[in-house]
Parts: sequence; C-alpha cells; structure tokens
Amino acid sequence: MTRAFAYLRVSHHTQIDGDGFPRQLAAIQNYASANDTRVVKIFREEGVSGTVESMDRPAWSALVTALHSTGVRTILIERLDRLARDLLIQETVIADLQKSGFTLISTAEPDLMANDPSRILIRQILGALAQHDKSQIVLKLRAARTRLRAKLGRCEGRKPFGYRDGEQAILERMKALHAASIPYLHISTILNTEGLKPRQGERWYPATVRRILLTK
Repeated sequence: MTRAFAYLRVSHHTQIDGDGFPRQLAAIQNYASANDTRVVKIFREEGVSGTVESMDRPAWSALVTALHSTGVRTILIERLDRLARDLLIQETVIADLQKSGFTLISTAEPDLMANDPSRILIRQILGALAQHDKSQIVLKLRAARTRLRAKLGRCEGRKPFGYRDGEQAILERMKALHAASIPYLHISTILNTEGLKPRQGERWYPATVRRILLTK
C-alpha cells in the first residue's frame, strides 16, 4: 500500500469553514481508497492565494520537509489549481518534486507528472485555464469597482493593515525586521513569539507578512 500526504488549500480565511476543505478531502480519500493508498497526514493551507510561491506557504513548506524526512514520497491533491493557479508556479513546483523523486497525484487529472509531450501540454493547458479564470475574476471585480465609483463618487475597499488602532506599531515592527533582511518565515515567527496578533486569526504566516510588506 502506498503512503501519501494530502494537500488542501483555500484562498481566503473566509473560506476556511466552507465546503472547500471537506470537498477536497473527500475527493482525495475516494481516490486513495480506489488506488490502494493510505493518507497518513493532511496538510491544510488556510487562506493562501494560489498565486503565492510555494516557499511562502507554511503548510506546503511543512509537507515538503516531511517528504524529505519520513519516507513518504506521494502527494495527493484534488485538482491542479489547489497546487497553484499560476502556470509558472505549477510547473516550478512539479519540476522540483520530480527532481527529488516525489510523485504528485491529482484526483481530477491523472498522470499529472508524466513526461510525454501530450501530458505536459495538457497540464500546461489546464494551468493556463485556471490562470485565465483568475484573471477574468480580477477584471470583473475591477469593472464593478469602476461602476460603483462612477455612481457614488467613491469605492471604499478593505482598509490596509496599519489603518486600524494598534496595527501601526505592528507594521513598523514588521518593516524593521524586513529592513534587516530577515526572511518572511522568521518575521512571522518573531511576531507570533512577541504576541502580536494579525487582523484575522491568531497567528502570522509568511504569506500574510509578504502580502502586507509588498503593498507598503
């Protein structure tokens, strides 16, 4: 029997309690039962966009570390866009896994890592479609904001981190650590150790730190 890790991801913290995680896990468990595979551990990426590089995903980083230390060599995902929506990120992650001798299996796209030209083309097309869907969503949201701004004269979006009471001090601490060339992973660890809370949730994650700093 093949041992495998399951990787689940939702893009936003508001989706954590939705049907995304149960749906993904059900698809993975059904595949595992039908293919003599046992899921030994589940890694959940909570509120991380599919456009974020794999190195800035805490659950994915933990999964890859476990692959190198536990003897498990197989990863199960529901669909390719759970790995990433960006085509370049998809191909980079898959190539890295192949170099290390690991296998990535999508329940919706069999033979994901096959090296024949047709499989590679299909994988790239699927990735491009997911990336296109993401672009279309962004364009629709932008158009909606433009219409609202034209109608009301303004379009209030979510206030950036640092706007609310108590956030400015945390933001300055974050900037100081970043200016000292400290990696995002270590910045999030320091903030958590110091008891500094994010706007949502209880812990800081590298992807959240990165997103905030890149907008400043």
